[in-house]
Amino acid sequence: MTLQISRIDPFDTAAVDAWWDAYAAAQREDRGPMATVWSREEIRHQFQQESRTTERRAYLLLDDDAVVGAAGLALPLKDNTHVANISIEVPPAERRRGIGSTALTFLEGEAVTAGRTTVRSDASWPYELGADGGGSPGREFARCHGYALALGDVQSRLALPVDLALLDSIGEDIAPAVEGYTLRSWIGPVPEDVIEDWAVLDASIDTEAPSGDLDIEQATPDVDGVRETESLLAQQRRISLGAVALTPNREVAAYSQLVISRDDGNAYQWGTLVRGSDRGHRLGTAVKIANLRLLQSTAAHTRAVYTYNAESNVHMRAVNTRLGFIPSERMAELQKRLS
Repeated sequence: MTLQISRIDPFDTAAVDAWWDAYAAAQREDRGPMATVWSREEIRHQFQQESRTTERRAYLLLDDDAVVGAAGLALPLKDNTHVANISIEVPPAERRRGIGSTALTFLEGEAVTAGRTTVRSDASWPYELGADGGGSPGREFARCHGYALALGDVQSRLALPVDLALLDSIGEDIAPAVEGYTLRSWIGPVPEDVIEDWAVLDASIDTEAPSGDLDIEQATPDVDGVRETESLLAQQRRISLGAVALTPNREVAAYSQLVISRDDGNAYQWGTLVRGSDRGHRLGTAVKIANLRLLQSTAAHTRAVYTYNAESNVHMRAVNTRLGFIPSERMAELQKRLS
């Protein structure tokens, strides 16, 4: 076999379709047939977006013109410009032929050429396999190629609808701690009067939340970057729900974001963070409840909410457990420093 690695034109419908087919087959083999994968159109629009924050490259892995896998490279352009994010997807029928190893060598070379010194990726496996993921294909492939488990995450699933009596009970319990703050929620883009504070919290989440051994620096607040993400969500037909807790002087003390995929019928918990000076007031729980109420009143068809938390983030995982989330999968954030 002579593997060809071909960068695809994001506007080539057939090429993107072939990339998605390989990606979905590999993900479902490793994670099960109900794995939460991006839809074909969500992937297509991400590839096509002109981004000022991330350079994205997608590749087809070919053996004599037959597609045997897919790969991706994402290069941050604004923050953490020492990092390259990679993905390799090989369907089950094509494994054990050196395809993944050859693609990895290529992607690492591209990262070096781009001046990157750290490569990151991820791998998921069933929750029951445990925190190390021993025996799962992605974890063992990464281990063999020198990728360390820098941060272990737990995916949890909340079946919908949530009992409103439960949300009422939790809301009553936290009311004394939340007193003095105002909760506000909306559908769609972040309102102009809170966008700057929202951007500050959004930029802080990767380093304020547990980050393990990840080689990562705090991002710079970027309103234009938030708007760019919102533009992509609109193209993907995703719906964003936002909630904030405001101080008496109208500063954003906490934020939370849920994103609904119209394609797969699920909602995904994105960032939730409380400003350091306002912690201890149960605001994380409060903004999560506000978003869940908005979700159920406006998108009752949504089947479930999925969220990821660092395994070490005991506090947020406890909040999620009280809301009814059940652990459903594990994910490793993998890392290798290039010489």
